[in-house]
Amino acid sequence: MLSAIDLRAGKTIIYEGELFIVHEAHRVSKGNWRSYVQSKLKNFKTGNIIDARFGVDDKVEVPFVETKQYEYLYPEGENLVLMDLETFDQIPLDKVLVGDGLKFLKPNEKITCQIYQDKVVGVELPNAVELKVMDTPPVVKGSTATNQNKDAVMETGARVKVPPFVEIGELIRVDTRTGEYIERVR
Repeated sequence: MLSAIDLRAGKTIIYEGELFIVHEAHRVSKGNWRSYVQSKLKNFKTGNIIDARFGVDDKVEVPFVETKQYEYLYPEGENLVLMDLETFDQIPLDKVLVGDGLKFLKPNEKITCQIYQDKVVGVELPNAVELKVMDTPPVVKGSTATNQNKDAVMETGARVKVPPFVEIGELIRVDTRTGEYIERVR
């Protein structure tokens, strides 16, 4: 069981006896009213998206899933192509399952997939990935004193706030859970 407050995009749950994938989940607090979690859930079988509201203390059933490592190869239409590291079989994966993590995913990256009844129902990216900076404003002399971060565009298209000393072409480590800069890679 999982608390409704811990629902995140890409998580797989059992709701009203059926398997759903969480598309969105937002905590809503209105003045002195009780807080709740407003979510959009995609039915795994039919593909229909429904709205669901949970109290923050509600418990949501999570199915028992097997975990297995795959390697991301390339995008293909609305899917991503993954390779099984043991059998080298290639399988398609709906981009929706990756959610916002898609912007940190580059070819040959290892990911962990949750499998329920022989179908991939969830994806976990590594906690940190190394990405190359493709575009960022130039270093301005003396700007390190203010410690204001600047925008940088990564090789995957992700936008990350980086310290002023980071330059184009550098490799940096990014936290996939928060999208924040961690450090430069030497």
